[in-house]
Amino acid sequence: MTTEQDGGIEVRPVAGHIGAEITGVDLAAGLDDTQVAAVRAALLRWKVVFFRGQRLDHAGHVRFARRFGEPVVLPRRGSASPAGHPEIETTADRLELGGRFGMEHDEWLRRRRHVPLRGWHCDHGARIDPPAATILRAETVPPYGGDTTWANLAAAYAGLSAPVRKFADGLRAEHRLGVGYQPRPGDDAYVRHLLDHQIATVHPLVRVHPETGERVLFVNGYYVEQITDVSRAESRLLLELLLEQATRPEYTVRFRWEPGSVAFWDNRATIHLAPSDNAHLGHPRTMHRVMLTGDIPVGVDGTPSEPLVGSAPGNW
Repeated sequence: MTTEQDGGIEVRPVAGHIGAEITGVDLAAGLDDTQVAAVRAALLRWKVVFFRGQRLDHAGHVRFARRFGEPVVLPRRGSASPAGHPEIETTADRLELGGRFGMEHDEWLRRRRHVPLRGWHCDHGARIDPPAATILRAETVPPYGGDTTWANLAAAYAGLSAPVRKFADGLRAEHRLGVGYQPRPGDDAYVRHLLDHQIATVHPLVRVHPETGERVLFVNGYYVEQITDVSRAESRLLLELLLEQATRPEYTVRFRWEPGSVAFWDNRATIHLAPSDNAHLGHPRTMHRVMLTGDIPVGVDGTPSEPLVGSAPGNW
């Protein structure tokens, strides 16, 4: 099914619950107000939208992002990120992270993803105000491998049985930086770093989307420490149930990147899985992202998230 939109834009859904490809627009040339409204509507409906064959440079990437919100400026980036564009983070920076703590990149990934569901995350989910959206642009990609997968957390919530939805509506969970990391034997420089730079927030397990009003199953494998006010054993089983629900194949979409591809996703209503099938191929994968400033999640009962340590709204 192709949905015609104003401004010459066409929105073509690519999966049953999430994902749509948008054609008929040149992002480098800029969008008029009608086109911005059409893209925003598609984003809210399909949670992640894809553009192919775009010719964005760094400045154009930031200009496009500003049509939809205020870009986040990260205080610390790696050497691969462009110096003249503080809003842009180049994902190749992550290749440097393990080395800062005495690990090769492969070991770094293994310790962060030693359980399959751990890789699923929203961006900066341990903050009190996770980004509202992320815009990721592909510069160089491998000839095969390197796909990204997203899951629709609103559809996952709706797919729960009514008693489980009602139960989850009243729960909250602690999200903490470094959850799921498997420490090295003996001294571990990364564990010491986590202790010195901790970020943690109690978020509602079900958040109300600030634009659509949808209820969203606000779980992920990378940041959620435990569900509060239940035992560790109960929390572990409940989170396993909810994460498996969130990542069921019918709620996901997988995107094959090409140079010039752009993915724009609602970070409030999705989790995504970065690829782990391309490191051994020996082909570069250079991606650039801009994140948009987000708000504080609010639960079904109207109670907002509570910061525990390490973050304040708008303070990166």
